[in-house]
Amino acid sequence: MASKIKPEQILKTLQVPAVAESVCTGTGWITAVGSVHRDIVSPVDGKKLGEVVFATETEYEAVMKRATQAAAAWKDVPAPRRGEIVRLIGNAFRENKDALGALVSMEMGKSLQEGLGEVQEMIDICDFATGLSRQLYGLTMHSERPGHRMYEQWHPLGVVGVISAFNFPVAVWSWNAMIAAVCGNATIWKPSEKTPLSAVAVMQLVARVMKENSLPEGLFTLVNGDYRIGQALAADPRVAMVSATGSTRMGKAVSETVARRLGKSLLELGGNNAIIITRNADLDLALRAVIFGAVGTAGQRCTSTRRVIIHESVYETFKERLLKAYGQLRIGSPLDENNHIGPLIDRQAVENYVRALIHLKKEGGNVIYGGNVLEGKGYEGGCYVEPAVCEAMNHYQIVQEETFAPILYLLKFNELSEAIAMQNDVKQGLSSAIFTTDLREAELYLSAGGSDCGIANVNIGTSGAEIGGAFGGEKETGGGRESGSDSWKAYMRRQTNTINYSTSLPLAQGIRFDI
Repeated sequence: MASKIKPEQILKTLQVPAVAESVCTGTGWITAVGSVHRDIVSPVDGKKLGEVVFATETEYEAVMKRATQAAAAWKDVPAPRRGEIVRLIGNAFRENKDALGALVSMEMGKSLQEGLGEVQEMIDICDFATGLSRQLYGLTMHSERPGHRMYEQWHPLGVVGVISAFNFPVAVWSWNAMIAAVCGNATIWKPSEKTPLSAVAVMQLVARVMKENSLPEGLFTLVNGDYRIGQALAADPRVAMVSATGSTRMGKAVSETVARRLGKSLLELGGNNAIIITRNADLDLALRAVIFGAVGTAGQRCTSTRRVIIHESVYETFKERLLKAYGQLRIGSPLDENNHIGPLIDRQAVENYVRALIHLKKEGGNVIYGGNVLEGKGYEGGCYVEPAVCEAMNHYQIVQEETFAPILYLLKFNELSEAIAMQNDVKQGLSSAIFTTDLREAELYLSAGGSDCGIANVNIGTSGAEIGGAFGGEKETGGGRESGSDSWKAYMRRQTNTINYSTSLPLAQGIRFDI
């Protein structure tokens, strides 16, 4: 399979030039003058995929002007018509799924199946948003005053900024941009500087739809650049809401900046996700869930499984089966569908992986499988590592942290209350899971005294959320919610309306004010 995928052909198919401009206004590209050129190197083989020109403040201002104008026009377009445009964008993704999925895999390093799955997420969210465009419901309330009617409605925010991370180069943008679009907003996208070519390819497809439908320039915009573009979005009062995905450190900086101007922020930050395996667990199911959760995307998902908390009665049995399964994992080019695990995003990520294992050993933990950096033929680029399985204690500092790499910590428990306390005893609160066939254990886990995460699953893993549910977490994960359910409300402002159709003017709470 790997030999059939040619990077140059994929880039040509998606109309990604050898030197990509930094800024797309939705219908055209702005040439950045005097900007930094960044080489984009694939972690798959260390070879250059292309170049991207980084934007300056001048290009940012040009984009902001267009986005502000587009938002003013777009809010007056009926929501179902906005949904129709999103449907057409989804069709463009559908028609180019194979090429776009391959580019995501080449640029980020996730398996080809996961790259295709990421594009499918974009298609799915477009379908969801299209239906949502006819369901932006408000409530009606009974007034305490005679001859009065009360209701609420939702209006667009204006301009929404989207800062996305390298591990999902395109999907997370679509969660925000497609929902924001049907809600009547324009979006400015600042993608990860590590994976900008995938963003360029997406905007080429979006631009085609915009031109064919004579949409206002600036409705969907892209600004490739470094952290300074993110800072500009966070500080700009013209940006009504900033949705930021990334590290907790980055999220805190964005949140503080946005809060100083009393703007809105939606944060999707770190995860330190655990699976609890009780004595009543189906170990076959649990094994498959743990492996994919721990090694999928080479452990570079915010929902990756970092900790497995195992009942002492099944601990040795599960550990033995886990190590045997790890021994069957194949590491190599993610473009080869025979492989399970691709590379980390870059050499800095490899250094973080090595540093974490050294730290673990200093604290008293043991690496019982893997833990090596891979070199030689088939591992070109210097970004391949063996997934590591470790025995540790939950209170270790390194276990308390999120290491964006395939490192799995095995922990032991006796009582379920102890396991839940261990799971919750970290700063992050994104995704969690329990494996049990005991209804009482499952319900306790899902109760108010159970998992404190934004996502809590029973008999499925921590990774691989569907777009129909609200996605996000608590504590240092940021508290944001994206994608499904009623997450659309974050992209709109609520307005309460009262209409007096009587000939008198009674006041609420029975207050009398006679003149």
